[in-house]
Amino acid sequence: MRIAAVLYDRCQPRKCAKECFKFCPRVRSGDDIFSFNKKNQPLIDEDLCVGCGICVHKCPFDAIKIIGLPEELDDDLVHQFGPNGFRLFRLPYPQPGRVLGLMGSNGIGKTTVLSTISGTMLPNFGIGIEDDDKDSKAFGSKQLDRDEAKKRPENWEDVRDRFAGTALAEHFNQVAKGELVPALKPQYVDSIPKAFKGKVSDLLEKVDADRMMEIARDLEIEQVLNRELDKLSGGELQRVAIAATLLKDADFYFFDEPSSYLDIRQRLRISQKIKKLGGHKQVMVVEHDLAILDFLADNICLMYGDAGAFGVVSKPMTVKHAINTFLHGYMREENIRFRDKPVEFFDHPPRISFAGGDLLDFPALEKRYPNFEFKCKGGTIHVGEVIGCVGPNATGKTTLVDMLAGVVKPDMGSVESSIDISYKPQYIKHDFEGSVRDYLTVELKELFLSGFFKAEIEGPLHMKHLYDKEMDKLSGGEQQRVAVSLALGRDADLYLLDEPSAYLDANQRMDVAKIIRRVIEKRGRSGLIVDHDVYFIDLVSDTMMVFQGEPSISGTAVGPMSLRDGMNLFLSDINITFRRDMETKRPRINKLDSRLDSKQKRSGQYYYTG
Repeated sequence: MRIAAVLYDRCQPRKCAKECFKFCPRVRSGDDIFSFNKKNQPLIDEDLCVGCGICVHKCPFDAIKIIGLPEELDDDLVHQFGPNGFRLFRLPYPQPGRVLGLMGSNGIGKTTVLSTISGTMLPNFGIGIEDDDKDSKAFGSKQLDRDEAKKRPENWEDVRDRFAGTALAEHFNQVAKGELVPALKPQYVDSIPKAFKGKVSDLLEKVDADRMMEIARDLEIEQVLNRELDKLSGGELQRVAIAATLLKDADFYFFDEPSSYLDIRQRLRISQKIKKLGGHKQVMVVEHDLAILDFLADNICLMYGDAGAFGVVSKPMTVKHAINTFLHGYMREENIRFRDKPVEFFDHPPRISFAGGDLLDFPALEKRYPNFEFKCKGGTIHVGEVIGCVGPNATGKTTLVDMLAGVVKPDMGSVESSIDISYKPQYIKHDFEGSVRDYLTVELKELFLSGFFKAEIEGPLHMKHLYDKEMDKLSGGEQQRVAVSLALGRDADLYLLDEPSAYLDANQRMDVAKIIRRVIEKRGRSGLIVDHDVYFIDLVSDTMMVFQGEPSISGTAVGPMSLRDGMNLFLSDINITFRRDMETKRPRINKLDSRLDSKQKRSGQYYYTG
């Protein structure tokens, strides 16, 4: 089965000479394979396309994809957005009493899955697809002829009947009868204050006033109940959004990236609540922190495909097998490879000696705010060293980064250095009006056109497709990629990156970790990285700084120290242990009070084990 996908958000007919049309061999031989919609964008007849790929290579904006798929997927098509639009194949089945995880890159249909499963979007099964431009010719005539006996779904009863004999039939039977009540925790929690004005208590009381205090205590948000929503931090907004979802009396719960902005202790606490809910409800979770997904899910469906073109949902797998398959990049059950090289972890600590000498010695530092006090014992950053910073939220990680970057002046001690620093803040804000290309050109100047930037940053981060987008139209993940590109694109001695994995999918997180290490190694520079994703920190760090204290009241920083010592100190503070997966060497959270958890705690080895 061959599909032609046109990514209309990339297609810019005013800036091209219709190369896709002019160089198509079928057009030159007289076949009417191309038409154009009202915006003068191409429509491709898939039945006439021979799959030569010339239009793909000639398109200056990479807006066309010609993809060969297994013929058997034709019967699994769930929804198609227009004749050359995105296609979703298969759906996951949310089982009562189990938490089902969804893993996959951004842009391959997770939102479409949610919309269909929750009953908010009626799937069309690819039948009767027509373009909005009534003047353009009909496409896919052979497909329509083959399916003309099939009835395009007009209601949820039709959808239920299409899934007759499968596990999804009863689910859509509930949807058809209006008996399925969904509850959604959205991905971008920073949009909540725009949709609801008022205090946190006002929002939660509207959902369930009787249980509000119980959930607030469980999620540790009692202290913010009387605060305005637009005054909350990202982590506080995340917990409020999860609380509102948990309070809703629903049949089906969907949590979209519940760990964003949360530290690992909070992530585990949230995971335990979701697992408990999954004991008697239908629960589905999209999560890019693989250690947390490993901990909270009972089964996982992998999603693979091509962003903007198609997405396929795999059959449910055991959690261990699904994550290991994802890291290997090859799904043997369907003979599909979706990553060129496997992601590798190591069961030994990285190096702790650096031949490049010292880059920055910073003394003991203190910073006092009206309600918060931070202290740092001081330390040394070596040339070529990448320091990972871990610890609870609101214990001073961003404060230290701001002091090293010169954004905040310490009350005691000073950072005296002539080194060049490149800084990516936690919360990305800008007032630039224009495209991503214009923004990076202004900020990086000639460095934006350098071969190093194109080879080491632009290519691996897939920035080319973002260049013509307006800065104020970017998603959270796209903003993060632009911010990381800007920080790493600067020629600096020290790179300070605060939560670079936020809003990135699991694939992008692995890529960014490798890019950070490669840029620092090739330039012979240093980095200090703040993040809460244990996989990310494990991949990127040589040494660690551990932050301790009472959140929002006081915090201290210890280190730098070896990665092993740092993780042991950090994990002992929150009383959890990690083991190494025997196959991939990835970190895995041990079940509390299990045999292995108890054994590692007795030996003091909370992280590295043989």
